[in-house]
Amino acid sequence: MDILTYTVVPVQSIMQPSGHLGVTEPISIAGPADNDTAKTRELEKFLVSAGLYESQEEAVLREEVLGRLDQIVKLWVKQISRNKGFNEQLVLEANAKIFTFGSYRLGVHGPGADIDTLCVGPRHASREEDFFIELHAMLAEMPEVTELHPVPDAHVPVMKFKFNGISIDLVYARLSSWVIPEESILRNVDEQSVRSLNGCRVTDQILRLVPNIQHFRTTLRCMKLWAKKRGVYSNVTGFLGGINWALLVARICQLYPNAIPSMLVSRFFRVYTQWRWPNPVMLCAIEEGTLGLPVWDPRRNPRDRTHQMPIITPAYPCMNSSYNVSSSTLRVMKEEFQRGNDMCEALEMNKADWFTLFEQYPFFESYRNYLQIDITAMDDDDLRNWKGWVESRLRQLTLKIERHTFGMLQCHPHPCDFVDTMRKGRHCAFFMGLQRKQGVPLQEGQQFDIRATVDEFRHSVNMYMSWKPGMEIFVSHVRRRQIPTFVFPGGTRPARPARVQGIIGKPTSGSKVLQSVPRSKSSVSELGETIDDNAGATFDSFKRKSLDTATDTMPGKRTFSSPTLGRLSSESDAEASEDQAAIAKGGSNKNQQNLAEEVALKAITSGAFEEYLTEVEDLDAIEDYAPTGVSGISSEKLRDSTPPQEPFPGRGACGEYLAPKYELAGFQNGNMEELE
Repeated sequence: MDILTYTVVPVQSIMQPSGHLGVTEPISIAGPADNDTAKTRELEKFLVSAGLYESQEEAVLREEVLGRLDQIVKLWVKQISRNKGFNEQLVLEANAKIFTFGSYRLGVHGPGADIDTLCVGPRHASREEDFFIELHAMLAEMPEVTELHPVPDAHVPVMKFKFNGISIDLVYARLSSWVIPEESILRNVDEQSVRSLNGCRVTDQILRLVPNIQHFRTTLRCMKLWAKKRGVYSNVTGFLGGINWALLVARICQLYPNAIPSMLVSRFFRVYTQWRWPNPVMLCAIEEGTLGLPVWDPRRNPRDRTHQMPIITPAYPCMNSSYNVSSSTLRVMKEEFQRGNDMCEALEMNKADWFTLFEQYPFFESYRNYLQIDITAMDDDDLRNWKGWVESRLRQLTLKIERHTFGMLQCHPHPCDFVDTMRKGRHCAFFMGLQRKQGVPLQEGQQFDIRATVDEFRHSVNMYMSWKPGMEIFVSHVRRRQIPTFVFPGGTRPARPARVQGIIGKPTSGSKVLQSVPRSKSSVSELGETIDDNAGATFDSFKRKSLDTATDTMPGKRTFSSPTLGRLSSESDAEASEDQAAIAKGGSNKNQQNLAEEVALKAITSGAFEEYLTEVEDLDAIEDYAPTGVSGISSEKLRDSTPPQEPFPGRGACGEYLAPKYELAGFQNGNMEELE
């Protein structure tokens, strides 16, 4: 069936002439020991108990839905061909195909997951009229189709719906021919079609570039679960999405080709804890290609130089899949990588178990200060559209706060939204943790004022071209003790745990409970306390300096050549010589193997890409590059004025939030309450 066997090229490993996969030699070709095999069995049991695998009935239903969808698009393209006046022979030859990509194609989807699908059609089937109007109308008439939601202005235009209860994300690519080819598929297609096609092509390339697909799949399932538990799984809010985690895991599989899942999980944290960002993660060399399409290259493209955590797609045209990452979200992920590495080291010493690694991140206990972004709408459809738009703009709020406070105020967006089921009307809320940058000496009297920043954010959000009455947004500051109870499981605020060193894991038979694990100084579990401990009194009433008078200190003037990276060439050579000398001295085979692995790891995680590390120019003109979600709307389409604001229940005019016993101006006007 076309649906399940999309292969522009066969899915098989692409070995380099030297006999390895990837842009470097492996770090280690060692296989598993008995202990690794036992831990892999434990990990697989844990993943099953976590409900990560769908039932056979759901798997069969997915195949039936995809088969039905394939029939629908074939009928659709013949219908529009006939409507356009083509003769019966051309109508008979006209064709469309459905392909899958993403987690479903990779084989790592779970129960209830959506299916990323691509419809490839001929040149006369347009996206604007035929796909988003004619096909949409066909689907809307089918009783098995529900929650139909077209998003034509997204960076990758998409139609979202449920078919017999299975969530579908359908994108469209129009080729330049009547017959759907298997080669030269990118020739003479528009930019949006290239982006749509790349989902399938990247997925297939990943499967070709890993040494063991089954080990890759198990490890990826594990890392996706970990990322969701730790609150770092969300491309739209500035963390990483499914394709990003797949690329990171695939690179670890290349570096440890004979490792099994428990080893790969441990090596994942070991490698990325030491990775020198913004050195890019790549599965293969970047090829220029022959079609003239732009590829990721910070030497030529100023926008590419602003990327914090480049993770490059392996199919032409090679792009950075993680352009949404900001300095704040990168900080959070680096801290989580460090915690994961600590947990895995404890696992190897039998001082912890898998439950410890996958503990839920206590977001609402980790900070003293938060931004609460409430949105409302008149009905479910309006709320779904409005929420998608607002969520796609939250990354801009993070970037603007970072820039306007010169990187001194850090944001941690929660990747999920929350709903107060007791409130009347359609509503949801997003939250961001706030803290002063750690490790920087406190300057007496230092203040930040982000009211203008938040006003700017609200104004940009309110220019939504599909705005309707009832679509409102309210931004307010809340302290930890003011966090609404609807964000907590069961609507009950948990008791505040006593501060202890380390993390206590859930015990299982035959395993020890981790009582104390060393953490980095910027430990996530301590973030909520470091505001007072390290930053002194308060954030006060936030006063922002003029950007025009401080451009030399703006993050937009940062360079990729950090002091550490700038020393790589000289220091790495010296360190390598010392390490090689240590290896030559001998010792146990185990010690030699570990030391050799450390040497290889140093070489791979640092200094391989200094040619890309050049000074960036001005960020102002390019900070909105590559919009996400539904934010890909040209400026001429934006509404000219902000919709009128009506007082919100429990709030003052203009969206001010009147917190119990604390009058907050909601960053609109008046004085903002001091942040702890």
